Amino acid sequence: MSLDSSQVTDLFVIGGGINGCGIARDAAGRGLKVTLAEMNDLASATSSASTKLFHGGLRYLEFFEFRLVREALIERETLLRAMPHISWPMRFVLPYHPDMRFDSETPTSRLLSTVMPWMRGRRPAWLIRLGLFLYDNLGGRKILPGTSSLNLRSAPEGTALQDKFETAYEYSDCWVEDSRLVVLNARDAEARGAKIMARTEVLSAKRVNDLWQVTIRDRESGKTEVIFAKMLINAGGPWVGDIIQTKIHVNSREGVRLVRGSHIVTPRLFDHDKCYFFQGEDGRIIFAIPYEQDFTLIGTTDQDHSDPFEPPVCTEVEQDYLCAFASKYFKKPVTRADVVWTYSGVRPLYDDGASSATAATRDYTLKVDAAGGAPVLNVFGGKITTYRRLAESALEKVGEHFPDLAGPWTAGVPLPGGDFPVDGVPNLIRQVLADYPFLTEFWARRLIRAFGTEVWDLLGPAKTHTDLGEEFGATLTEVELLWLMEKEYACTADDVVWRRNKLGLRLSPEQIGRIDDWMAQRMSDIRAHRAV
Repeated sequence: MSLDSSQVTDLFVIGGGINGCGIARDAAGRGLKVTLAEMNDLASATSSASTKLFHGGLRYLEFFEFRLVREALIERETLLRAMPHISWPMRFVLPYHPDMRFDSETPTSRLLSTVMPWMRGRRPAWLIRLGLFLYDNLGGRKILPGTSSLNLRSAPEGTALQDKFETAYEYSDCWVEDSRLVVLNARDAEARGAKIMARTEVLSAKRVNDLWQVTIRDRESGKTEVIFAKMLINAGGPWVGDIIQTKIHVNSREGVRLVRGSHIVTPRLFDHDKCYFFQGEDGRIIFAIPYEQDFTLIGTTDQDHSDPFEPPVCTEVEQDYLCAFASKYFKKPVTRADVVWTYSGVRPLYDDGASSATAATRDYTLKVDAAGGAPVLNVFGGKITTYRRLAESALEKVGEHFPDLAGPWTAGVPLPGGDFPVDGVPNLIRQVLADYPFLTEFWARRLIRAFGTEVWDLLGPAKTHTDLGEEFGATLTEVELLWLMEKEYACTADDVVWRRNKLGLRLSPEQIGRIDDWMAQRMSDIRAHRAV
């Protein structure tokens, strides 16, 4: 078989979640020819169902995962600089009460029970303060403020909490718009030469003459195509194991443990912009986070999930669990009647044999199989905070097979729309309101938080809101829909109102149906034009 260079890609990436798109961006920026296929919409699974946090993982310190925590803490500030529109600092309030008891069997609790048996079942204040001291100093903070104490009797953060909570610790982590992070990585990868194919299923891949022969199918048209690649990247997330077994047929001793994390969204439960970190008697923790200006996000659970093809849902049991957990802290109980939306995702954790889903490692493992000829890199585990470092680690392994590969470059390089200072959002909002005075404060903030400095490209020469075309509700217009379809791979209303933004919380089913109809007609027109 004779192939010229135009028929062969260097890397073929399976999976359009954060790991796949992050690897594609890094590789394309180093000069590799990259093709990526995602069977659904980008970020349609795990990467749009996170708790929306860039965080070091305070509770991972109890499992002695110091390397993972340090790497994640360093990454927080690296990522803040690269995407200040979709990520921002947030203060976390951790209420404390001396009568708290915990049953968690973490390495820290076992050690404490051995050394101080009278402390069994407790997480004392000094231990929390020690953990926060490590959290403040492991990552070398430069932007984020350190830990402080709060008197909940006088501080506004105590108003929504039960009176028994008198003291809290306040520390720093960061918020991130997870699915937008994926799309922006894909866009930047494409701008650097990668080919991004959403809604494209990998049917099979086999080694042929030191290349991977990959058969793909466009899920919209049904058309199949064969692509040849020098190396395969399996970043299939929850489907990484299925891809190994049924698509590429390689032997692997590593496995993935699927853990479902569910969340609930309620109307706003408190009047400040800080997040609560609640500790439970079962050793779990949950967050209560300001969400989309008018809501509160509560999560997450940890439940084993057996089948990647079974769509994850937040069960009634999980909803009750989250409501009851939050109600142990808030003065006003949270009930199922308060829940306006739920979502759930499956975390593809590396299977380290942990006894529980909570204890399973959040670290990542990268394994290369080159025994049969052309190499494949299988990606296990990982967390959204360390996606960029995971990509760099993946490219180190890729470099063993591409000896002239350039070095790391992504640290500090902004994603599309992120070329402004970390504290620059208020100035951008003021500027866009001055340039487009027909926008409301809510509208301007939403656009800046989604598109950053690209807002001016999106709105163009518009003088009034009517210049933006049809209005679909909740500040979504025809101009923005066209942008999302032409530049951000959106094809359906769900892509738009639940992944590119969260306007589904504010739109009626009829409005969402109108968006779907409009987009379907637009796609039909585009296909007809291409046919001509």
